[in-house]
Amino acid sequence: MLNKNVQDAINEQIKNELYSAYLYLAMSAHFEAANLPGIAHWMRRQSNEEMEHAMKFFEYVNDRGGRVALQALDQPPFEWASPQVAFEQVYEHEQKVTSLIHNLYGIATKENDYPTQVMLHWFINEQVEEEKNASAIVEQLGMIGGHTSALLMLDHRLGMRAGE
Repeated sequence: MLNKNVQDAINEQIKNELYSAYLYLAMSAHFEAANLPGIAHWMRRQSNEEMEHAMKFFEYVNDRGGRVALQALDQPPFEWASPQVAFEQVYEHEQKVTSLIHNLYGIATKENDYPTQVMLHWFINEQVEEEKNASAIVEQLGMIGGHTSALLMLDHRLGMRAGE
């Protein structure tokens, strides 16, 4: 049976992962409206990936005999001044998620919940990748500056992101 403190923390993380999916879906809608379909596609893929993360936690709670308690989500923003600003927010958001995963790991350690610690290793590794990808795009957008043709090339490349 899943420890109540761990269960409550995972339920909170399910909410955080669902919010991440919601945020990236809002970004996708924004970039569709801004006629940047590649960035919109990248954001939709990111939203789908975050939903998969939420479901990993959801299934884990159920597998351990716990109880999933879904929580209300805040409304995400729906406009960004530029792709640079949006991806800076993506990077900051992923850093926040990393800290939340680390805190969750700390709770599992405190409660001597070894199965949860093992499960969280996947998320810890995943967050390294998430931060790296977001940081790289922020840096590329910084190099682009105001060059529209370079932004369109990056938009095209981001549109080639395969499904997860």
